[in-house]
Amino acid sequence: MSLPTAVAIRHVAFEDLGSLALPIERAGYKIHYYDVGLQDLWTLDPIKTELLVVLGGPIGAYQDEQYPFLKDEIGILQERLAAGRPTLGLGLGAQLMARALGARVYPAPQKEIGWSPIMLSEAGRPSAIRHLGDAPVLHWHGDTFDLPPECELIASTGICRNQGFMKGPNILGLQFHPEAVHAGFERWLVGHASELSQAEIDPKALRAQAARHAAGLQVRARDMMDEWLQGLG
Repeated sequence: MSLPTAVAIRHVAFEDLGSLALPIERAGYKIHYYDVGLQDLWTLDPIKTELLVVLGGPIGAYQDEQYPFLKDEIGILQERLAAGRPTLGLGLGAQLMARALGARVYPAPQKEIGWSPIMLSEAGRPSAIRHLGDAPVLHWHGDTFDLPPECELIASTGICRNQGFMKGPNILGLQFHPEAVHAGFERWLVGHASELSQAEIDPKALRAQAARHAAGLQVRARDMMDEWLQGLG
């Protein structure tokens, strides 16, 4: 008997499933990465795949002309989300989900890069996201999105209102990054060195924040993922 498959669409090598890989495997899934630029997305079945996770990346969800593979991702997500199939988006992944659901994605008034808490909404407090409240999570984005139609807002920050949304038990989009782990955080600092320089953000400060907060986030993110997977319809 074959295991159900969890497909993760990965845009850059260092933004992987991180701390979420263990609970996904613990729930009985076999993880398979689709690395953009290496695997053809048209080979991914939007419906049959048991779980789809769309990971982050340093591009805009609206940059189809510069990055044509985004059209393929949007098409996959439109078909999958219309069918209500279990889907999780992180960072760019959440923005692509929002766009596939009919919402606008656009540059935010300011970048949000660093570790700070999220504020849970009424809909967020009883959800699996409750495990991520009251302590810092990693934020790393320059874009934002409007809340998609028929979705519930579950998390916000003072800088960015739409930090997370859900649609029923199976569709979850998170603008922030619960998957980040301390052991791999240096790769984020190197991979995004140009962005940090342009934003005049000192990587030493982010490194120190990760040393304080990443271990706790890893535990809470795994609890969140365990609960979300158990509640899938």
